[in-house]
Amino acid sequence: MVQVVGTDIEDVKLIKLRVFGDERGRFFETWNLQKFTEAGLPMNFVQDNQASSAAVGTMRGLHYQTGAHAQGKLIGAIRGSIFDVAVDIRRGSPTFGRSIGVTLTAAEPARLWVPAGFAHGYVTLEPDTEVVYKVTSGYAPQAEGGIRWDDPALGIDWPIPPAGMTVNDRDRSWPRLADAPAHFQYGAA
Repeated sequence: MVQVVGTDIEDVKLIKLRVFGDERGRFFETWNLQKFTEAGLPMNFVQDNQASSAAVGTMRGLHYQTGAHAQGKLIGAIRGSIFDVAVDIRRGSPTFGRSIGVTLTAAEPARLWVPAGFAHGYVTLEPDTEVVYKVTSGYAPQAEGGIRWDDPALGIDWPIPPAGMTVNDRDRSWPRLADAPAHFQYGAA
C-alpha cells in the first residue's frame, strides 16, 4: 500500500511507505512500479543515486537539469534526516517561485516526488546522513542548472541557519531565480 499525500504545490507529492516490523526489525518497499502507478505516480526511472554527508548542515542544491535531460526525482533518507526542498521554476505556473519543504527521515520512511521543472535541494539535519534518489533521466553535465539556495525571493525557511551550513562553491555561484534562464514553461510537453 502506498499513501500519496498532496502538498501545497499540486505536482509535488509526499509518498508515505508502509512499514512492517517485528522482533527482527523493519521491512518496507521503497519502490514498486505497480503500486506507484496505481497511486497515480507513473514514472520511468533510469538511475539510482546515493549521497552521504558527515556533518549536520550540509547543503546540496538547488539543482535541476534542462531539456531532454530534465529529471524527475524520488528522494528519501536512509540514514539520518534531511530538510528536502522543491522549488517550482516553470515560468507561467500558478506556483512559480514557490517552494515545498519537508523533513524526510530514516526513522519514518517516506519519499518526496519532485517532477521535472523544479529545482531540488536539501540540508542535512543529523550527522552521517545518507540520501537515496531515483531519477527519470541520467546525469548530463551540459544540462546542469541551479538557483541559489538562499535566494530571499524564495522564502525558504531552512531549519539550519546559513552560518551553520556547509555549501560548496558551485552551489554558492548559482543565480537567483529572477536572474536564472527560463528553461521550463508551465504546460509545455
